[in-house]
Amino acid sequence: MGLFDLFAPKDERDKAQLKKLARKLTEKYGPPENRQKVIDQLGAMGTPDALRTLCVRFTVRVDQSITDADEKETVRRLLVGAGQAAVEPLREFVRAQDEGLSWGLRALAEILPSERVLEVVVDELSRLSREYTRDPEKKLVLLTWVREHGGGASVPRMEEALVGLLEDFSDDVRIGATRALSGTGRSERTREALLELLLRDRDNARVRGEVLGALADLGADVKGHRPTVETLLVEPFFLDREGRVKRRG
Repeated sequence: MGLFDLFAPKDERDKAQLKKLARKLTEKYGPPENRQKVIDQLGAMGTPDALRTLCVRFTVRVDQSITDADEKETVRRLLVGAGQAAVEPLREFVRAQDEGLSWGLRALAEILPSERVLEVVVDELSRLSREYTRDPEKKLVLLTWVREHGGGASVPRMEEALVGLLEDFSDDVRIGATRALSGTGRSERTREALLELLLRDRDNARVRGEVLGALADLGADVKGHRPTVETLLVEPFFLDREGRVKRRG
């Protein structure tokens, strides 16, 4: 510790210490026992800033896969054990980080009810739907969470966020948003947005098939677009008399 550190305000000393611990925690090629010591130290501190620092371990992957998983599992247990004190650090982690997102969401889901976690996910998707991102991975992880944990629930801005992502530059994101919308319940806005995507991506076989599948799952009709949609149908999809998309078999 330098002379300046001795006389610096306590909050500055604490920040400097946490910064040093974060460096050790994310040292991919250092001895595992060093990282484990830091994990234990941060867990024992239990302050919001210590828990924020602890979350950073989710963002790196060490070469030894078993060690990597064990350390992350230890971090997850410590965060869950901290209860409500870990909620805001985990929310901030979801907002700020691209890597290790699934670990953060798993921890959050053991502290909060599923609807509250879904709100966190949708808030972030809503922000990302308005931004260009070169790497779609974060959007895909969040969309998968909506599909797997949404359970037909509806939270504020969910439809808005998912519809916005139907215009994403990434095929995978548009497909992920389409799948998520198919499980959120039918609405006129969703129907129109899916039909608009179908017409925009008419030459994209992957997206076209996913949209037709979502329309069939929702029992949606193609009112106002039937002549055009009929030219885009592929097996096993067809239109019934009322213009609803159906699957054969």
